[in-house]
Amino acid sequence: MSAKDESFTTGTPLSGQCVITREIAVAEGVFAPGHLGELTQIVPFEMVDEVLAGCGAVEQRLRKLPARVVVYLLLAAALFEECGYRAVWAKLTAALGSLPVPKVTATALWHARARLGVRPMRALFDLLRGPASAIRTAGARWAGLLVVAIDGTYLDVPDDPATRARLGKGSNQYAASGYPQICLVALVACGTRAVIDAVFGPRTRGETTHGQRLARSLHDGMIVLLDRGFSSNAFLETIAGTGAAFCARISAARKPPVLRRFDDGSFLSRIGKLEVRIIECEITIATTTGRTTGVYRLATTLLDHRHHPAFELVRLYHERWEVESAFFAIKKSMLGRRVLRARTMPGITQEVYALLTTYQLIRIAIADATATVPDADPDRASFTVALQTARDQAIQAAGVIADTVIDLVGTIGRAVLDQLMPARRLRLSPRAVKRPLSRYAYKSLRVDRRTYKATISIDILSTDSISP
Repeated sequence: MSAKDESFTTGTPLSGQCVITREIAVAEGVFAPGHLGELTQIVPFEMVDEVLAGCGAVEQRLRKLPARVVVYLLLAAALFEECGYRAVWAKLTAALGSLPVPKVTATALWHARARLGVRPMRALFDLLRGPASAIRTAGARWAGLLVVAIDGTYLDVPDDPATRARLGKGSNQYAASGYPQICLVALVACGTRAVIDAVFGPRTRGETTHGQRLARSLHDGMIVLLDRGFSSNAFLETIAGTGAAFCARISAARKPPVLRRFDDGSFLSRIGKLEVRIIECEITIATTTGRTTGVYRLATTLLDHRHHPAFELVRLYHERWEVESAFFAIKKSMLGRRVLRARTMPGITQEVYALLTTYQLIRIAIADATATVPDADPDRASFTVALQTARDQAIQAAGVIADTVIDLVGTIGRAVLDQLMPARRLRLSPRAVKRPLSRYAYKSLRVDRRTYKATISIDILSTDSISP
């Protein structure tokens, strides 16, 4: 369906006061509340309509809440996770006061979401997911390979009988505790922290079981960084079977055979059916409070030590933490560590896809903005600044429809570029419980929560200590 533009002017002059008048262009009629502010330019009406048509979700008769509007409502709900759906609707319609916006009830919003179903939100996410990087994006590639990482996290869902029956609950020696959870496993582009693919399901199945499904998005030209939890023989063979290279940390309990030593200190070995190169290194972190040393053992399918030196691979492995930054943005910046709203499994699935899609839209806006500045690393862009600006634009219904002259940066991009963070500095803080059972626990535990400037040194080990 082709949407027509409608413009209107707000503002009434009063004696002795200055009035600011502006024009807002939105869709026509009942489609007017269907927008996401400036982010609508990344997910325009035509894209949503095409997704709905492809999923057979276009309504047979025009309702007060058309399917397109419901899609944007779900995306906006991911921007305003602290609000219920009626409050989200109020934000989307706040700037549309002079238009005949339909009044809706919470029940009407629930029925509209149920009618839409899961397929359109999944299809929209599939359309937008990807690395969001260009060839010249700083930090996106290493040795010509797109740097990606796989990891998992957990999202709390409402503690209702239906979710408990499907997902179960955590337990201890006394009783069941906490909220039911779903396991979310994501493939993230380390350079932009954009989501290339994601899968989720019951926590009981485990991260590696869910993670196997991400093989569909791996291919030659990638290097996948993996934590020890994803270093099983079966999982590594699945990754290698896609044509992608990997660099995975393996546990100290494994004793891979030494088949051949290389000049850079690494050695040729075998894990299951795979021929790999093993790198052992000792990493020392020094701060004013002391020094900490740990031994890391990495396995990689990049066997040429001249083109891919051991020291450079060890330095690259640190990029795996970018997936943790992506999870932090989703769970802390967007969700605010809240429990998801939906109380049914289809509703939970719909909400998670909306959350991932909105996160991806913000990452695309950040990547587009930093791409206009030579050698600007997307790491320096603040996700929080972009999120807050996107919220403001949605409330104001600003930038919904692009002008005839395309602005590649936009209001969100300018806010990000105006507040670029300094280049990353190596700092660390002691491991501590982030959410203690008591808010006074830190007094009794006397945990040092300060961060310290640090220096890091890497030594490649070439001893025969792990030979068979």
